Amino acid sequence: MRSRQRSSLQADCENCFGLCCAALPYAASVDFAIDKNAGQPCPNLQPDFRCGIHQSLRQRGFRGCTVYDCFGAGQQVSQVTFRGRDWRRHPDTAQTMFEVFLVMWQLHELLWYLSEVLTIRLARSIHEDIRAALGETEQLTHLDAEALLKLDVAAYRAEVNKLLLRASELVRSTVIQSSKGTAARRKGFVRGADLIGAKLKDADLRAANLRGAYLIAADLRGADLRGADLIGADLRDADLRGADLTDSIFLTQAQINSAKGNAYTKLPSAIGRPAHWLLPSG
Repeated sequence: MRSRQRSSLQADCENCFGLCCAALPYAASVDFAIDKNAGQPCPNLQPDFRCGIHQSLRQRGFRGCTVYDCFGAGQQVSQVTFRGRDWRRHPDTAQTMFEVFLVMWQLHELLWYLSEVLTIRLARSIHEDIRAALGETEQLTHLDAEALLKLDVAAYRAEVNKLLLRASELVRSTVIQSSKGTAARRKGFVRGADLIGAKLKDADLRAANLRGAYLIAADLRGADLRGADLIGADLRDADLRGADLTDSIFLTQAQINSAKGNAYTKLPSAIGRPAHWLLPSG
């Protein structure tokens, strides 16, 4: 059941109606070559809902597209919620579909985190509660569009986050107890810590609380991040070359895609090594 759940949380663009390319806004920046409003289809979106420049997104100034991950919400909305009725042939569904996608994305992100906890032996004492939350969240993903839009997803995320925080504390406290620990680890970081451009090369960050931390362009070369909680951490352009993230928790593919790394960066088994890491400019 677990492996099937995790695989269903991978984006399947072949069964999606290009929802991320239409529903989401972006502004001209280092990540996007142009401005686009929410609900406005990207000019690169083809009639078959495929990207016309998929093979050259980075070179064409659309790096932001290469780091995005919907956790499978796109195909869920396209094929389950709207039963294969796309917004181009049925334009009256477009606005609702885009709004539902934003809700579904958040639910699928929670499914990813909850599923991960079930793979963590150190959190087994709360696995029963996690399974209950996972089942409830899965049920929500099967609601109809109207019900999904009425859902207070922010409040629901807050409730689930209490469980995720418990899992984090179980993991990090065990890692700290089983090692000598450092002052930085024992003290931890404040949620949302500003570590932009921080010099953390070879740092011992085992069991560090990096929830929501701003690690943009931080130097984490050779850092030990085993057991660190990285939920919501901003790793854009963080240098992870040679870093060890094998047992870090709540790390997502999108976070890794936005960072810099190489063949020596150690990743959790569920996270793939980005292709651009192996390029000279990666």
